Amino acid sequence: MKHGKKYNEAAKQVDRSVLYEPADAVALVKKTATAKFDETIELHIRTGCDGRHAEEQIRGAVVLPNGTGKTVRVLVFAKGDKVNEAEAAGADYVGGDELIPKIQNEGWLDFDVVVATPDMMGVVGRLGKVLGPKGLMPNPKAGTVTMDVTKAINDIKAGKIEYRLDKANIIHCPIGKASFTEEQLVQNFDALMGAIIKAKPSTLKGQYLKSVTMSSTMGPGVKVNSAKI
Repeated sequence: MKHGKKYNEAAKQVDRSVLYEPADAVALVKKTATAKFDETIELHIRTGCDGRHAEEQIRGAVVLPNGTGKTVRVLVFAKGDKVNEAEAAGADYVGGDELIPKIQNEGWLDFDVVVATPDMMGVVGRLGKVLGPKGLMPNPKAGTVTMDVTKAINDIKAGKIEYRLDKANIIHCPIGKASFTEEQLVQNFDALMGAIIKAKPSTLKGQYLKSVTMSSTMGPGVKVNSAKI
């Protein structure tokens, strides 16, 4: 894959043979984030899990102490009193059956997270083919299927992110923006890694964290020393 001049200049500052301590990795990733926009800082965690086995699936959510630096648009599927509760808590969109054709037929997807009360999952289930592939399907493990819509919305707005294995058994998650301070990014890194370590499947044999790489949207990957995490 060919990279541009800026990327190549940034890549020269990264020693590919070194496993950097988290704080050093953060400093280096911030230094190599030279795009004209505020790049997202991401973690890519290669695990020893096999997601084809249900007991080795990893999925959950964690609230990053310093948020993600992104404004998150929340859609809530609810009915009755829960509609007013969701609106009062700051949901961007609230609705029920009437939203199905808008999403299915008109391709409306102006939201980042979907929350649903359990009694609405029959309705939301009809959107599985649309929301599923985009990772937007509400899930009890991620706290997005709940009667406590106020807490769900507050957590999401405060910087709650979901983590899950992709098909290659890698977890990809944002931990903030390049404009964050090093301390804020390290705190978010610690919160995410703490949650992922707690989520280690009890049945897993062998190494859990195979590699941890940090990068900005346009920058090179920096390998993080996961041995001490």
